[in-house]
Amino acid sequence: MMLTTDKSNKPKADRVVLYHISWQQFNNLLKDLGNHRSARIAYDQGTLEIMTPLPEHEYYKERISDTIKDAADILELDFECLGSTTWKREIKQAGVEPDNCFYFQNEPLIRGKLTFDLNQDPPPDLALEIDLTSKSLDRFPIYLRLGVPEIWCYDSGNLKIYQLEGGVYTETENSIIFPTLNIQEIPTLIESYRKLGRRAFRKAIREWVKKQI
Repeated sequence: MMLTTDKSNKPKADRVVLYHISWQQFNNLLKDLGNHRSARIAYDQGTLEIMTPLPEHEYYKERISDTIKDAADILELDFECLGSTTWKREIKQAGVEPDNCFYFQNEPLIRGKLTFDLNQDPPPDLALEIDLTSKSLDRFPIYLRLGVPEIWCYDSGNLKIYQLEGGVYTETENSIIFPTLNIQEIPTLIESYRKLGRRAFRKAIREWVKKQI
């Protein structure tokens, strides 16, 4: 077992990266840590990252998540939000806990479910990743093997959309879920309302969505 720490110039989150971790060790660690924790975990073919997010990280996660939920409400889209659920498949040697995740297209297939098995159930339609602290372990190969069709990545004031096409993630301008919305405007809206509070921001988001439809 080897361990590394984050050496980037971005804000420092508490994190460790472990190598040569078996699938059984990964599962044992999940059990030991339990569900009531702030740390997020990613596993890719024997490499394991454990990270505790900073308040700034959680702020942007919540604001972008609010935007997704409010947009879905205005557009009358059924959805399910499952937060940082642990998604994993042993056959793919892949596991990840996104900053947030949502079902939209496949929401009818999982409606009311409380337990999931990606050998039988579809993966989330949308995963959200906040990368303010330069995550050491690349999440894209993990999401690829889990089959998540769309990822939103927020980093330093930019929100980028990636869609799974032909076995690779390709950056795109438009979301499959919200094709009429200019997703790249969301960070500007967040900054404009940062000192005005959450209610003011959510009201602004709803008006923004209405204007675009």
